[in-house]
Amino acid sequence: MNAPVLALHNLAISFGGVAAVDDVSFAIGRGDFFGLIGPNGAGKTTLIRLISGILTPNSGRVELLGEDVTHRSTATRVRRGLALTHQIVRPFRTMSVLDNVVLAAGHMRTVDPLRALLQMDRHAERERAMSILRQVGLAGAETKLAGSLPLGQLKRLEIARALALDPTVVLLDEPLAGLNNSEAAEQIDMIAGVNASGVTILLVEHNLEEVIRASRRLIVLANGRVIGDGVPHDVMRQQDVRAAYLGESVETYAAG
Repeated sequence: MNAPVLALHNLAISFGGVAAVDDVSFAIGRGDFFGLIGPNGAGKTTLIRLISGILTPNSGRVELLGEDVTHRSTATRVRRGLALTHQIVRPFRTMSVLDNVVLAAGHMRTVDPLRALLQMDRHAERERAMSILRQVGLAGAETKLAGSLPLGQLKRLEIARALALDPTVVLLDEPLAGLNNSEAAEQIDMIAGVNASGVTILLVEHNLEEVIRASRRLIVLANGRVIGDGVPHDVMRQQDVRAAYLGESVETYAAG
């Protein structure tokens, strides 16, 4: 594997005495495409919150580009190269699609307020934003209000805003939720294209067929623990994964 851009070491957190994440360890190399799956209540959302800094683990650590960020803020992790999209998209709905991405592309200005005041030219951010919108398939939608977009395009805008942060690794939280089969297939193809450009992807998703199609490595959580980790089709053939997560319906996917 390439040098890890994200590494989790024995992460654990409990709520009311119940382990939500229990001794989870894995590492993601630069340019990898990971799928993270599991039944409802498996601990996926909690794990994403631990990685992004929303929660602090009871034990274990999170390393980003070799740095221990376990007790660092979400903002620090973003500046270090982490970006996160949300299942419920949250653009500035009364702003244009382009301005939403320009705002994200100018994130480094806010680190230094004086620099932000002195540098009013946004040409570089606009060019960067236009390039990202083309990358995610939103060319031609630049002047539309974000709130007017259909769900599939809103999800693409969410990814565009994440990419504008110039991340090394992007955590995608159910980017296919609410999409029909053809929309989901197009969306995952776009995400695979983003990955091919060099961005590391950790995808949390319930659409198992598309996760298996796109991911190069699959991690399965159940009851807060990792029960499967490896090549997607191999993982889906494991008896414990079938018993804990999919039951016999896994035959449909494991046969490929």
